[in-house]
This record gives sequence, structure tokens and C-alpha cells, in this order.
Amino acid sequence: MNARTVQRLLACKLGGLLLAFMSLAMATLPAPVHADKIRDLAQVGGVRSNQLIGYGLVVGLDGSGDQTTQAPFTTQSLENMLVQFGITVPANVRPQLKNAAAVTVTAQLPPFAKPGQTIDVTVASIGNAKSIRGGELLMTPLRGADGNVYAMAQGSVVVGGISASGKSGSSVQVNISASGRVPNGASVERAVASSFSNGGDLMLNLNTADFTTATRIAEAVNRTYGAGTASAVDGGTVAVRGPLDPSQRVAWMGAIQGIDVTPGDAPARVVVNSRTGTVVIGAEVRVTPAAVAHGSIQVTITETPQVSQPMPFSHGGQTVVVPQSDVQVSEDGAHMFKFGPGTNLDTIVRAVNQVGASPTDLISILQALKQAGALHAELVVI
Repeated sequence: MNARTVQRLLACKLGGLLLAFMSLAMATLPAPVHADKIRDLAQVGGVRSNQLIGYGLVVGLDGSGDQTTQAPFTTQSLENMLVQFGITVPANVRPQLKNAAAVTVTAQLPPFAKPGQTIDVTVASIGNAKSIRGGELLMTPLRGADGNVYAMAQGSVVVGGISASGKSGSSVQVNISASGRVPNGASVERAVASSFSNGGDLMLNLNTADFTTATRIAEAVNRTYGAGTASAVDGGTVAVRGPLDPSQRVAWMGAIQGIDVTPGDAPARVVVNSRTGTVVIGAEVRVTPAAVAHGSIQVTITETPQVSQPMPFSHGGQTVVVPQSDVQVSEDGAHMFKFGPGTNLDTIVRAVNQVGASPTDLISILQALKQAGALHAELVVI
């Protein structure tokens, strides 16, 4: 074997060892930490939407409008509108309308909306109209909390539900047909002044207040643009220095929002919706050693009617039905399970599933664990 062949063999072995070492090193590297953009963690202070509301009429309904005897304000609104067009309804005449409905019109005015832009509106009946499907919303001014008109709404109402009824009283309904939307149905007439263009620091308000997340946002901004650029005011606000020129402030905030930040750990929290039986358990929930026994008591009442007949040759006797009740009480499903120290979410779910507990049973178990001091989490009941 010559020297050149030996060198080739050594090179192949070294290359294989190097590749194996690199593969082992990559396998042992820690998993990347989840990071979010600042735009997903916080909102810019002073930049928000505004609620608008108005009162209007929907006309053109196919006999499914308000009954004027029970909703007289619909007729009054229509008469006031006719007066504006020079039509006067005699005082002794009371129109019986079936094709009109009084509605409330609501909308969200987004930040930085300018006159001429369009927004969606939601229309909902406030009378006894059966359906507003196919109706036309008449021109309705939308006002803000200060009483000023910020948009004008008008257009065809789009309804996602349907309802039908027969003369015998049978009816069927899918979703709600007494409310709908008018896409791009309102035109913005007035802009809302924003404090974003004013000088001074820009405030980032966290979507979920957390001291760790606020600190990390300030550190990420300072690490990118220099010390002193940002400071955490409290657990829910971070102050960022900004330029005075409005165009520069827009570009500056766009760059700030694009910085990656690893948020703090979510708090240990259990959210329970007692109306729907929904239970959401956070990943940080822990349970100290505890034993849980949960059973259900079932009460069964059976009614068995018995026929009682009079004796033979009796006078005045009658055959009657005598009810006979059978009441039974049973306690089924009495299961007991034990939680060890530091039990995590997977163990809790597995133990509850093994005993076949329903969502209602799980709610009772979690509330009892909280009262016993074994559930180390915030229990939120909505």
C-alpha cells in the first residue's frame, strides 16, 4: 500500500468522524426558544378603534317587519322621515306597516380612518320583526361617544340566518334572521384625532400584563438600538423614545414592532365555563399530593299505574287507577385517584379520563382541589 492510498484512507476516516461529531453536536443542541414579534405582544398607546352607534330603518321586507301595534316607534320614525320629504301623514291615520323594521346600527371605526373610506356595519332589530332578510337600510348617521357623527350608513342587509313558519303555527329557524351586516355599508365622514403624531415617548401597552415580558421587550429594543432607547414603565407598559417628525415616527415604530422577543411564561391558570362545561387547563398548572374520590348519586322514580276493581257483588264500587311509585337511590361511578407531588397537566387529564369523569365532574374536582389548597393555579370561573 503506497503513501497516497494511506492518505486517502485517513482522509475518509477523518471525514466520517467529523460528520458524526457534527451530527451528534446538532442533536444535542437545545431546541430554539419560541419568540414573537413585538407587534403580536403589545399595542401602540393611543392607537385604537372607536365604537359607533345609530338608529335607523330597514325597509323592503316581505311582510316580516315590525307590528306597529306593539312597536309604535317604527311608525313614528317613518312619519318623521316622510315629513323631511314634504309628506304629511294625517293625525287620524295610523299606518299599519309590515315591510319596515326599526334597527340599531353599530360599527367599529378603525384607527387612522380617513373621510371617504368605508367600514362594515352590523344591523339588529329592536322591535318584533321576524326577519330583516332582503331589507334595505336607509341612510343612518353613526355617532361616537361624544355625540358627533363620524360615518353615514346605508345599503342592502346581508342575513346569515333563515326562518319560516306556517299557518298552523309550525316554524323552523336556522341561526338568527333578525340581525345582519352591510359590508362596506358606512362611509367615514370625520377622522378621529390620534396622539400618535404628537411628540414624546411612544407607549407600548402589552396585550397581557407581565413583568418579565415588559422587561424583555425593553432589553430587546435597547440591544438593537442602544441603551436608553426603551424602558419598562410597569408590567403592562414599555416607553420607547421616538422622533418628532411624524413620518419618521411611523418608520421607527414599524421597525420596533418587527423585533423578536421571547415572552414570559404564561401564568398557571384554569379557566372554567360553567354554562358550556368547557375547561381549559394551562401548561404550568401543578397539583400537590392529593387523593380525590368522586361519585354520582342517581335517583330513579318509576311510576307504575295499578288498576283497582271492586269485589264481586259489591254495591257502589268503581274501577279506578291507583298510581304506585318505586323510588331507588344508587351511587355509581365512585372512583378514587391520587395525584403525586408536582403533577403536571398530562397526569391530571390522564387520571380524569381513566375514571370517566364528565366536564361537569371535572369542574367540581378542580374547585375542590382549589379549596383544599392542592391546586397551585388561579381558578377562573366565567
